Amino acid sequence: MLELRTLFYEDLSVGMHESVTKTVSSSDVVGFAEVSGDRNPIHLSEHFAAKTPFRTRIAHGLYTASLISAVLGTRLPGPGAIYLSQTLNFKAPVKIGDEVAVTVEVTELIEKGNRARLSCICAVGGTVVLEGEAMVKVPTRASDEEEFSRG
Repeated sequence: MLELRTLFYEDLSVGMHESVTKTVSSSDVVGFAEVSGDRNPIHLSEHFAAKTPFRTRIAHGLYTASLISAVLGTRLPGPGAIYLSQTLNFKAPVKIGDEVAVTVEVTELIEKGNRARLSCICAVGGTVVLEGEAMVKVPTRASDEEEFSRG
């Protein structure tokens, strides 16, 4: 579980980045299938997956994308950030046992609306498996103080 770190819009600068790694387990994939309802056998059946070009089970693409969400919601910018949009380009499969390195970097700050554009890359062993861009609304110190004073 990622430790929570809250950054306000005023704390952000272009080039700031955060990286985390996660080893994909079979139970992660099974759990994601249960939560999402996507029970495609390529994710759940080694017998089925062996007959595909991947030759083994692979994680759901959106499971890998959810690791980006984990970084945005817990580390950069962290709690209070509101996901506005996300582009995803899937480049390669993620297999059970792969260690996925997720890197999120601030590429643009947009003062109107306190928005941040972030580059999002997931890689396995140096190979990019997913890349995209996220847009988030980031709380300001003033909005946090307002909320605190209202109790």
